[in-house]
Amino acid sequence: MTSTSAVLELRHITKRFGDLVANDDVSLVLRSGELLALLGENGAGKTTLMNILFGHYTADAGDVVAGGQRLPAGRPRAAIAAGIGMVHQHFALAANLSVLDNVMLGTEPMARLLSNRRAGRDKLTALGNKFGLTVDPDARVADLSVGERQKVEILKALYRDVRVLILDEPTAVLSSVEAERLFSTLRTMAANGLSLIFISHKLNEVLAAADRIVVLRSGKVVAEREAKETTRNELAELMIGRRVDRPVREPQLPGDILMQAYGVMVTEAGRTLLDKVDFDVRAGEVVGIIGVAGNGQAALGGLTSGLVKPASGRLELFGKAFERADGRHFVQAGVGRIPEDRHAQGVVGDMTLWENAVLERIREPRFSRLGCVRRQAAVAFAREIIARFDVRGAKPTTHTRLLSGGNMQKFLLGRTLIDAPRVLIANQPTRGLDEGAIAAIHRDILAARTAGAGVLLISEDLDEVLALADRVRAIVKGRLSPALSIAAADARQLGLMMAGIWGEADRAT
Repeated sequence: MTSTSAVLELRHITKRFGDLVANDDVSLVLRSGELLALLGENGAGKTTLMNILFGHYTADAGDVVAGGQRLPAGRPRAAIAAGIGMVHQHFALAANLSVLDNVMLGTEPMARLLSNRRAGRDKLTALGNKFGLTVDPDARVADLSVGERQKVEILKALYRDVRVLILDEPTAVLSSVEAERLFSTLRTMAANGLSLIFISHKLNEVLAAADRIVVLRSGKVVAEREAKETTRNELAELMIGRRVDRPVREPQLPGDILMQAYGVMVTEAGRTLLDKVDFDVRAGEVVGIIGVAGNGQAALGGLTSGLVKPASGRLELFGKAFERADGRHFVQAGVGRIPEDRHAQGVVGDMTLWENAVLERIREPRFSRLGCVRRQAAVAFAREIIARFDVRGAKPTTHTRLLSGGNMQKFLLGRTLIDAPRVLIANQPTRGLDEGAIAAIHRDILAARTAGAGVLLISEDLDEVLALADRVRAIVKGRLSPALSIAAADARQLGLMMAGIWGEADRAT
């Protein structure tokens, strides 16, 4: 049960990065046994605040107080010694080591000649059993699922006897089922006396899991609510500063087939990633592909973007078969893509926006001549993307890594849509984004559909597929279910399809 006693306080925290004020006089209190949600849109200052709390960043002003003691700024070891642990959004695990090795790493004195692995194993097993986080201690991290790696990250913190646990976007890479299990675990932790802060922008999970919610906007605390006394609509308005309405898909007859696959197999290192898949995408429609992470979505995105070669079968684009990987030709032919991982596959973070804007089309005469980049044209192109797709706080010369997740995704979408592609491959287009950014990206995808583009939407978000798709198929172990008209689909049926339960009765006519 939540206590009224404070275990942690942030007092008047301010942090600047040049002219950007990331945190502006932020104060909050965490109580014993409480699940506190820190809610805000992308770029609101949530992660910066938690990095100050954990000692990764030094605040320009303000104090962090744990257990009544002021923590020295910029010293993670001091935070750990005070019983504070942090699980980052991007996992920090050694993939080639075992679970036990990862958990024990850094917990024993350097002077000790032999590691006490037996005691470590016993403690890890006890923690797993207590909190419902059982993982094979001898399993290699590289062989674990995303959900299992999340468990290992939490066990790393618990192993150090933390009293306060911070989780940064803990469900960003989890399926809905894995997210439900995680929050069940977090509630068990709170019931056992831990105090938890989780950063999120997902309203449903915040309302379902949190005891109390603190809302940040533009680096400031704008509201604090008990979860049982607020609503999704109120939180959305507090986050964004205005009412947020998601667009509505209007009925529309599809046109000609633009992309079609016949019995395509994709393999890698002896593993089958796509297993004899057949599908088509027509002009003016959105085809949704729903599935739990790791079932072949990455291979499907690579295949349809021209980056992956079929081992067998045939992929046709605008009636012409392609039997080899040729991403540049796909771009030239009118295929635009939103890659699954915007950081690793979408942009080069240390390049400017104008450089990233022309990366996929640098050989076009408008952007280069005789081997030289036409910088003025590239800068103008980036400026048009920024203006038309509302990439906030950015200029063509801004380094791309400085954008928030939502603005980076809007920039990627703008780079793809500005020249009106005939086919759009949207792979997890709103993963990790807030309500405002999601609404904007959904609006742009539906506008491309209205303009006649064929859209292949690959998503793990049931609500997203139900909102955008005309037809939907599930992907399970590299196989595709029969297509189902969205008019005949509901969340329960799609959930069954994601589990591999489908039949000929589901086939759309």
